[in-house]
Amino acid sequence: MPPSQENHLQLPVERGVTAAALAGRPVAVIGYGNQGRAHALNLRDSGVDVRIGGRPGSTTRARAESEGFRTLDTPEAVRGTDLVIVALPDEAHAAAWAGAISPSLVPGQTAGFIHGSSVHFGLVKPVPGIGMVLVAPKGPGTTLRERFVMGQGIPALVAMHAERDRAHGGPGALDIARAWAAGLGCARAGLVHTTFRDEAETDLFGEQAVLCGGMLGLAQAAYEVLVEAGYPPLLAYTECIHEIKQVADLLYARGPAGMRAAISNSAEFGTYAAAPRMVDERTKAAMRALLDEIRSGAFTRRMQADHDAGGRWFRAERAAADAHPMERAGAEVRALMPWLAAEPGGEAGTKGANE
Repeated sequence: MPPSQENHLQLPVERGVTAAALAGRPVAVIGYGNQGRAHALNLRDSGVDVRIGGRPGSTTRARAESEGFRTLDTPEAVRGTDLVIVALPDEAHAAAWAGAISPSLVPGQTAGFIHGSSVHFGLVKPVPGIGMVLVAPKGPGTTLRERFVMGQGIPALVAMHAERDRAHGGPGALDIARAWAAGLGCARAGLVHTTFRDEAETDLFGEQAVLCGGMLGLAQAAYEVLVEAGYPPLLAYTECIHEIKQVADLLYARGPAGMRAAISNSAEFGTYAAAPRMVDERTKAAMRALLDEIRSGAFTRRMQADHDAGGRWFRAERAAADAHPMERAGAEVRALMPWLAAEPGGEAGTKGANE
């Protein structure tokens, strides 16, 4: 068994785990978006009995039916299963948990989460006798599915928040989580044991500071600077946004030193000259402020409050971002390469890692 989950200084990594603990144990996946679909397909291909829960008439539920899954209203899908995977957007967890999921649970079942935020920040309340576990693949659902089909896998974070009632024997909640992760193909890469707290806080911080907020903010600012200086929008977009993937792929596959070894000398020289100017103590101070807001729960409370009020701020920000001139320049660049739409992540309308 892995070391205690209370040890935040060590990160035990497991490989070679199997999905045997889920043999003969039905699993419900609530939600069939980016992650939910990948979890359902991978688990089914690993021999697990999977059903899909969702709202009547939803498009994602119809897609699940078309792909051969038995679909049910959420309360009915929960009943009689051993593992209930909550694959809904974070902001939908509280209402779905209180209204449809937890009233249908009985002691001995285990609830699984793909992101620890709603549990860690108290939007989802534990139920006596119900296990609460986390399996967070470190990549979007498209990548999780793609690597599984290739016979590979991506790492996943695994944690347990509460043990299930084991009056009738059987595996513990953490063993169920490990089997779930193995059924996704993640044990081919590695299962990293952590806590709900550490996963939730680092994931939110990484998204905001670098992967989404930081990257998009920096790219948009650079685009605007070039256009303001008189350069063509198409050229500005290509240099500051479109080429991100090429360099990010080097970083992903080879690490920082490997990336530097693969770029030109002028690019590497410029990296050393520019990085301290672009990322200084003011930048790190802003990052620390972001982390403080995340750790205190302020970010989660703000997001949930906006969602509960109809998402007015979120929808206004999305509309403003979609109206930025760089979107037109991006459409021109992508029109030069229509095959991009067929690549992973190129489908219109796909959403984030936890939807």
